[in-house]
Amino acid sequence: MTAVQPSLLLRRALYADGLISGATGLLLMLAADVLSSWLELPRALLFGAGASLLPFALALAWLASRARIQRGAVWAVIAVNALWVLDSLLLLVSGWVAPNLLGYAFVIAQALAVLLFIELELLGLKQSQAQALPA
Repeated sequence: MTAVQPSLLLRRALYADGLISGATGLLLMLAADVLSSWLELPRALLFGAGASLLPFALALAWLASRARIQRGAVWAVIAVNALWVLDSLLLLVSGWVAPNLLGYAFVIAQALAVLLFIELELLGLKQSQAQALPA
């Protein structure tokens, strides 16, 4: 199993991803009613998405605080982020919801932000030094 000594970029990207995910999660949960009417997205969808972000945010903060990080854990974060982006796009093209223009902009903006975190985490992982974990 390979671990990396995280580069400063990787550590900061994971912390920032965790911070933004946590803040977005809290916003979606606490303001689900208001956001639902503004975005014309279902309240349950917004609340559920927010609730799913909180444990993810805690996991990212914990991961970023480690002296060494397993390479697979970083790839798992990248995969979860990629799934979030794909699900966001699927939500908009599926016809399952009918957001207004602001709703479309909200979903697209957060998907673009997640794409940015994917890129930063990939670059940070490339800059990190690989270390073999003792058996």
